[in-house]
Amino acid sequence: MKLFGITGGIGMGKSTSARLLTERGVSVIDTDILAREIVEPGEPALEEIKNQFGAEMIGPDGRLRRDELARKVFADAAALRRLENILHPRIRNLWELEVGKWRDHGRVAGAVIIPLLFETGAQNQFDAVICVACSTATQQARLRERGWNDEQIAQRLASQWPVEKKITEADFVIWTDTPLEVHASQLQRILEMAGSSPSA
Repeated sequence: MKLFGITGGIGMGKSTSARLLTERGVSVIDTDILAREIVEPGEPALEEIKNQFGAEMIGPDGRLRRDELARKVFADAAALRRLENILHPRIRNLWELEVGKWRDHGRVAGAVIIPLLFETGAQNQFDAVICVACSTATQQARLRERGWNDEQIAQRLASQWPVEKKITEADFVIWTDTPLEVHASQLQRILEMAGSSPSA
């Protein structure tokens, strides 16, 4: 099985790549989804977050107050590291288990979407790393469409490698300042070059 790691800057098109890969028969795990699942009520990670950051991080419904936690950790590098120490090992364990199942089932290709792929040292787990990127102007516009203000955008960007560094380290780059069909054709070309297109 050919295993791809997909990374890139915030708002640069990783989720779109995930959808396009799924449409092409590639097995996909999005670690952003795993990150949400492991902090559901009753999960050990949620209790650990409560112990580390205070009961005020949990709403009356027993669910994580994501906005409140984000305000706390993205303004404090040490707090962000504590949160990452809670989440990242659990997330990695889950996607590694799923990849093992793909291999057991003889899948042709798989992809794991990891925003902090290089930052967490996961690159050696993959046959190739794809960086999804776009211009700064497009990224800023997309993040503002999510309702983020300039301070929130700056804090999120400061918590990750610059996309230029990710591009340098990646095996392939997909540029998303393009129509959707061009994004799709770039992905398809990479799959074919790697000899891992399920339809090839």
